[in-house]
Amino acid sequence: MKAASKRTALVAGGGGFIGGHLAKTLLERGFSKVRCVDVKPFDQWYQFHDGAENRVLDLRDIDACRQAVDGVDEVFNLAADMGGMGFIENNKALCMISVLINTHLLMAAEESGCERYFYASSACVYNGDKQQEADVTALKEADAYPALAEDGYGWEKLFSERMCRHFREDYGIETRVARFHNVYGPNGTFDGGREKAPAAMCRKVIEAQLAGTGEMDIWGDGEQTRSFMYIDDCVEGILKIHEGKFTDPINLGSSELVSINQLVDIVEDIAGIQLDRKYDLSAPKGVRGRNSDNSLILREFGWEPNTSLREGMAKTYAWIYDEIVSRYGAALPKARAATAAAQVEGSAA
Repeated sequence: MKAASKRTALVAGGGGFIGGHLAKTLLERGFSKVRCVDVKPFDQWYQFHDGAENRVLDLRDIDACRQAVDGVDEVFNLAADMGGMGFIENNKALCMISVLINTHLLMAAEESGCERYFYASSACVYNGDKQQEADVTALKEADAYPALAEDGYGWEKLFSERMCRHFREDYGIETRVARFHNVYGPNGTFDGGREKAPAAMCRKVIEAQLAGTGEMDIWGDGEQTRSFMYIDDCVEGILKIHEGKFTDPINLGSSELVSINQLVDIVEDIAGIQLDRKYDLSAPKGVRGRNSDNSLILREFGWEPNTSLREGMAKTYAWIYDEIVSRYGAALPKARAATAAAQVEGSAA
């Protein structure tokens, strides 16, 4: 790889959670140009970096993609309409439309002579029949086939993975693909409908604590299992995969499997509180169990995400707590807690 001072990069989805953290790291590494592009207006970006070249563009449009890639050598595509299970189960068509982003970005990158292209895929590409039990066998990369991906979002990701492969084979652009497993951390979504389980559980515990309700709601029976990857590990993994020689899709996720009930245990312990749990069995729950098999990333890179869930959740909880207190004051209004359960919110993806 070239020295950082000679590298130029586009972060598509740079106004989002992961994109904002990635852009920050690229700037810290001394990239000569970091262009952040997002469809959201600037005041809705999760992080805004003055050192980056920031643009608002709709990357579903190919002309916008051509503007975005002009003058950069590397592309990190993290742009997509997505969220927790509450969002993707109810917005399948919207999730599928994201296929235009990756397709048009690949076309524009090939036209402009970009050297490297990273695509953020998802564990939602995996065959649903392999995720029916809470005590799930960790998913190997080969388990994406025969294909039975998460309806909508998962199929879009799987198709886009194939697009990256064929652009590499046919046009020589160095494409890399990582399958993310539930990324969480500070500077992310924690309410509004797109949040995932770690942020949602932090928010629910904080609201119950500040409002004094003594209870919280949980989607499903709480025994569904997942693994959750802290954002710092995610960014480190992106760069290792992007800069490495391995070309096939590869898992990027923690292998620390927990149930949603165990996740709540961790948050309650951080908060120093124990709540009465109300289980909503009619709410979106996703697959019964999902975990990342990290054999391949360990073999190829000698590394895997290693931030413990307890450590990462403590940092995430502290950030969300400060955000909620600054938004609502030291004492959360009881009316806010009363309406929280009715709010459309994310669950485990």
